[in-house]
Amino acid sequence: MAFMRAASGRLVSGTGFYREAAPQRAAPSRCWACRTAPALFTGIVQGQGRVEHVDSKADFSSIRICFPPGKLDGVQVGASVAINGTCLTVTELEGDAANFDIIVETLRATNLGALSPGAAVNFERSARIGDEIGGHNVSGHVHTTAAVARVEESPNNRRVTLQVEPRWMKYILAKGFIAVDGISLTVGEVGPDWFTAYLIPETLRATGLGAKREGATVNLEIEAQTQAIVDTVEVVVARHLAALGGGLQPAAAPA
Repeated sequence: MAFMRAASGRLVSGTGFYREAAPQRAAPSRCWACRTAPALFTGIVQGQGRVEHVDSKADFSSIRICFPPGKLDGVQVGASVAINGTCLTVTELEGDAANFDIIVETLRATNLGALSPGAAVNFERSARIGDEIGGHNVSGHVHTTAAVARVEESPNNRRVTLQVEPRWMKYILAKGFIAVDGISLTVGEVGPDWFTAYLIPETLRATGLGAKREGATVNLEIEAQTQAIVDTVEVVVARHLAALGGGLQPAAAPA
């Protein structure tokens, strides 16, 4: 009797039979970007645009922004662009200008509602797979705004103190990441309702943050992993304390 050898099998010792090999599973990818969706933005501002037109209505605004030549190459209607760190959708395109709609929640949570014709804005096009994450993972979902409380000049850099509602400070840690008007920055010192950031000459050159003076408003996006860790720890600790008879309740995340 003849025996057919399986295309993928091995000889069983002492039997003359071939046993079909177990299916092989692909080795897990070592590439993080291949297994996890990349950040929408990186916090590395690509330049500044200028507001050309603003059409404001009740709880709604439409803005037209003119970009430097070539900066919109390949952009299509429906694409995402971060304006002052806020993820907006392109609704119209004409040459080097693009239109964006801003709805009520965005107007409430960001500084975009205060824009007027002639205002400069930071912009960053959405990241693509394989792009270098030169800053940190930024979603473009602004949490709140901060006020520029103090600007201190020193040779070759600038120290800016930003004042923010105290409820957000538990997520703002010294040496941690934060996005300010879409710019990935490292937190310097922190206080009960303030933190500092140091701006290098390149940041001053490439972004609008260098033109901000005391009293100006900037957008803040808390670093997502920091927020997740802080909230999770609060919930876990509160549950353990409650089980031990304590009265601490989990703190609600800021609205």
